Amino acid sequence: MSPFRGSAAFTDEWKHFDFALDDGVATVTFSRPDKLNALTFDVYADLRDLLSELPHRGDARVLVLAGEGRGFCSGGDVDEIIGELQKLPAGELLAFTRMSGAVVKSIRDSPLPVVTAVNGVAAGAGAVLALAADFRLLAPTAKFSFLFTRVGLAGADMGAAYLLPRLVGLGRATELLVLGDELSAEQAVQLGLASRIADDLPAAAQELARKLADGPALAYSTTKLLLTRELDLDLGGAIEMEALAQALLMKSNDFGEFYAAWSEGRSPAWSGR
Repeated sequence: MSPFRGSAAFTDEWKHFDFALDDGVATVTFSRPDKLNALTFDVYADLRDLLSELPHRGDARVLVLAGEGRGFCSGGDVDEIIGELQKLPAGELLAFTRMSGAVVKSIRDSPLPVVTAVNGVAAGAGAVLALAADFRLLAPTAKFSFLFTRVGLAGADMGAAYLLPRLVGLGRATELLVLGDELSAEQAVQLGLASRIADDLPAAAQELARKLADGPALAYSTTKLLLTRELDLDLGGAIEMEALAQALLMKSNDFGEFYAAWSEGRSPAWSGR
């Protein structure tokens, strides 16, 4: 557990999605299958708060996002979010859009690798949550749709216009965000939006999560941090940041453990420190 966490106690129970932690693998499962796991205000708030807590717990090394039933996440609930937004003044609308954006920023800023297992529809905010992750695994039935313009809103939402061009290029991102067209699993992989398609998605997600949890966690988290931070640096700044980070990791327990294991002819026992 981090000695620098806030004074508030960790949350014992999350009411608006299922949460499990097993030997370093944390799993959030959106659990409104009758609504294709549509998001509510409470789901957003809980996810934001969980993402803030996880790095400080000390017992999680990777986070998996999944959806119960036949969809990953269909975006904001039409009645419980879109309908309610019609009633709010501008200040409260801004508080909501900042909260939803904070979820994506927390995924990118988290030192934990984040894996999404997209088992069906990932639409609107659901597509952006998947986009923000480090690894996207798809079931053959997976479908992506950045459908914000189809409800009369800007396709640039929750960081989508920042993240998507960096994965698929500006031209394709423009098509996807302006038109809101649906992408099949095969198309998503071809564009570089997803890692791969898995017939047994839960098993594939757990296999990847296990590999990440059992590996050199400090090396993984530092790599993620540098990939995120260097997006907006020039080459000189990026090389200097990498030099500083690499020098620090050369003093890590894991780097020393690698050399000891190599010298003794055994596999490293990674501690993530």
